[in-house]
Amino acid sequence: MSATARKTAPNAEDIRARKGSTPLVSLTAYTTPMARLMDAHCDFVLVGDSVGMVLHGMTSTLGVTMEMMVMHGQAVARGLDRAMMVIDMPFASYEHDPAHAFKNAARLMAETGAGAVKLEGGVEMAETIRFLVKRGIPVMAHIGLTPQSINTLGGYKVQGRDEQAKAVLADAHAVAEAGAFSVVLEKVPQGLADQITAEVAIPTIGIGASAGCDGQILVVDDMVGFFTAFKPKFVKRYAELGPQAEAAIAEYASDVRARSFPADEHVFPDQAPTKGPKT
Repeated sequence: MSATARKTAPNAEDIRARKGSTPLVSLTAYTTPMARLMDAHCDFVLVGDSVGMVLHGMTSTLGVTMEMMVMHGQAVARGLDRAMMVIDMPFASYEHDPAHAFKNAARLMAETGAGAVKLEGGVEMAETIRFLVKRGIPVMAHIGLTPQSINTLGGYKVQGRDEQAKAVLADAHAVAEAGAFSVVLEKVPQGLADQITAEVAIPTIGIGASAGCDGQILVVDDMVGFFTAFKPKFVKRYAELGPQAEAAIAEYASDVRARSFPADEHVFPDQAPTKGPKT
C-alpha cells in the first residue's frame, strides 16, 4: 500500500537550507508509537537499518531486507505529521549499479512516503548518488564508519585518523558534489568533522563526530536506554527506560503469581450496572 506524502513535512531542500543555521535534530524510529513521540521535536526522522540489531536481535545490519525497511517505514510514516522521514537503503540494495539502486530507492519512497533515502559510501558511491538525484530521488549520504562495511573496515572503529583523514575528506566532497543534500558523519574524529563541516556546502549530521556539525542523530533506543546490549561512547543516555520497563514486568509477574492482579477494578461484574454505559 502506498503512503501519502505529508504536506507539512520539510523536504530535502529545506534540510539543505539549514546549513550553518540552528542545528538539525534527528533520531531513528522503527515504530508508529516512537515516531509519534519524536515528531514534534525532530527535523527529520530516520528509519534506520539499525532496526535489524535493535528490534530483530541481529548481530549487524547486513541481514536487513527491503521488505523489512518497507514495513518499518510504513509504520513510522503513520506516526509523523511534522518531521521529514528519511529511510535507509539496506545492504546489497544499491551497490550493484545505479539502475538497481534507483529501482530499490523508488520502491522505498513510493511504498513508505519517505522524503529521501540514505545510503552508505563516499567516492565509490558518487556516481550512484548523482544518478538517483537526477531522477528525483533525494539522497542523504553516510560516510566515516559505515556499518554495512564492518567486515572490510575491521569492526566498529573510528574512521579518519592520520592517513585515513584524506580519504574521509575526499568522500565528503564527492557526495556533496554528486548532489547529496546532507551527509552523516559517523565515528569521525572531532577535528576532521569540523573541517568537513566548514568545507562542504551541505549539512553534516554527526553521530560520534562533533558538536560543530550542522545536526546530530542518535538511535533512539540507545538514547532512552531500551537497547542495552552495548553502549557506544558517543551515546548519551537521557533516560534508563529499559531497567524501568524490566522492573515493571517483574512487578506484574509477581502480582499475577500472587493472584493480586487482576484486582476487582480490573474485572467485570456478573451483573451489568443499571445506570451508565454498558460494560
